[in-house]
Amino acid sequence: MRPLLSIQDLSKSFVLHNVGRTVTGCSHISFDIMPGEFVGITGRSGSGKSTILRCIYRTNLPESGSIVYDSAAFGTIDLCTCDERRVLYLRKNEIGYVSQFLDALPRQSAYDIVLKSALETFGVEEAEHAREQTEAMLRHFNIDENHWELFPRTFSGGEKLRLNIAAAMIKRPRLLLLDEPTASLDNASKLKVRELIEQLKGQGTTMLGIFHDLEFMEGLCDKEFNMQKGMMA
Repeated sequence: MRPLLSIQDLSKSFVLHNVGRTVTGCSHISFDIMPGEFVGITGRSGSGKSTILRCIYRTNLPESGSIVYDSAAFGTIDLCTCDERRVLYLRKNEIGYVSQFLDALPRQSAYDIVLKSALETFGVEEAEHAREQTEAMLRHFNIDENHWELFPRTFSGGEKLRLNIAAAMIKRPRLLLLDEPTASLDNASKLKVRELIEQLKGQGTTMLGIFHDLEFMEGLCDKEFNMQKGMMA
């Protein structure tokens, strides 16, 4: 069996033009993720963990190295060098990303944010099923039904994060990237996230997650890597 994702000698730095400095994001990172695995990355804030995820998702363009992904649509593809059209396709259909921050259109309701993801997964021809799944996901994360038609700018940080996770997980992606998905959640909400992660893992979703909450990761991860100063320790 070949890896679903193989990262080799990945490096990324950032130039701070206002102070004339270059900051290392990550340096010479190499590891593989097999299909269906849950891999966790730990380390202090600023150690470069999120940089790796953003390079995989291509919100950061890597400087060197390769990120070889075994795509269902395109076969083996290097995410560092493939064209933007394929990157956008993979984000829509194969690779999910949960960040700590909600990225949504200004006048889009909480319900519509999750429904949009559901329709991308199930198709317009299954709109009724998409709505059923949207409502089930919103209820799972305890988003008050009275809030479904509200714009999430009025939500608390924890509510926004739960909404973000709901929109990503409803797509059941082949590869799911999790950047501190429990950062601002209470214990009850963390358990909701864990329950869905376990469900996705049981369905074969491959996951790469960043966590500070080591207790949350216990029993979930197949492999764990620790980062220090941009490098694997």
